[in-house]
Amino acid sequence: MKRFLRKTLVTLAALTAWSHSQVLTLPALGTEPDSILTTQEQLVDQVQEKVVKLFGAGGARGLESYQSGILVGNNGHIVTSWTTVLDVAKVRVVVFDGRRLDATVVGVDPANEIALLQVEDAGLTGFPLDSKPQPTVGQRVFGVSNLFGIATGDEYCSVQKGVVMAIAPLTQRRGKTKSLYQGKVYVLDVMTNNPGASGGALVNLRGEWIGMLGKEIRDEQSGIWLNYALPLEVVQSSIDRILKGTATLDLETAKSVEKPHRLPDLGLTLIPDVLPKTPAFVDDVRSGSIAAQAGLQTNDLILLVNDQRIDSRKSLEKILSTINRADSFQLLVQRGQELIRIQVRP
Repeated sequence: MKRFLRKTLVTLAALTAWSHSQVLTLPALGTEPDSILTTQEQLVDQVQEKVVKLFGAGGARGLESYQSGILVGNNGHIVTSWTTVLDVAKVRVVVFDGRRLDATVVGVDPANEIALLQVEDAGLTGFPLDSKPQPTVGQRVFGVSNLFGIATGDEYCSVQKGVVMAIAPLTQRRGKTKSLYQGKVYVLDVMTNNPGASGGALVNLRGEWIGMLGKEIRDEQSGIWLNYALPLEVVQSSIDRILKGTATLDLETAKSVEKPHRLPDLGLTLIPDVLPKTPAFVDDVRSGSIAAQAGLQTNDLILLVNDQRIDSRKSLEKILSTINRADSFQLLVQRGQELIRIQVRP
């Protein structure tokens, strides 16, 4: 009875949510996928088993400790947005039936701000990785996510119904964090991009996965918050690069160069290395040093070096040891709520 009531409530929410989206002219039935699921409940049931709730680092205002993820393939992989929520040794995953699992970060694709996690074999089946549905402008879609962190157990994720308003490049510059990804997105007419929704699934009326809900960002000209999703082909390409190991450096096998960059030579002092994975926070920047000239500041958090993920002070030192001191390199740092790229030149 409990599950029946839950399904009924979610189905009613999906039918009534965001009714303003219906102001747009909906496409003729001939333009929709061939095998539209016959009821809202069928779609909800089919998709909910493939969307998970993620819990990790954060908790401060503007830095939520929760977001959404999408199960892909049959090996326990979860694709999601790359955010500070993942800055923990183990990310807590809650699946549709309430089970709580621990996931590790397999890798990230910094260019698209996408991360891939994996849980131990738990009999989970995700969306197929070889799916190729292509939505069109005016097509009806559903966003499925754990917006506002409402679901914490076996409750269903929230379902929102809307329309693909446009397919356009992402050109914003403002938001809770600046977006590094500037490629094509699906602009939606429903308020999908809320706290916790990042990493959720966008599906069509057949329940086919067509995209991933993006981060909270704001249009640089109008100041309006954008509701958008990354296209499926973008997400698939990131998954492929991560699984092939082309998006990150293998620190276990990476070889150090004879004359590498070192933190003291750069004029950087980080916070003391007292934890198994102490974050690469800048404690001090020596005046007139290479780091100071590049624009690094105290309290910057170093996230990437040459698009290689930095999850600790040790990983930063290891990656620097692979770069010749005569060579330039690029950093991505978090300064407050902004992401900033910095070019370091010897």
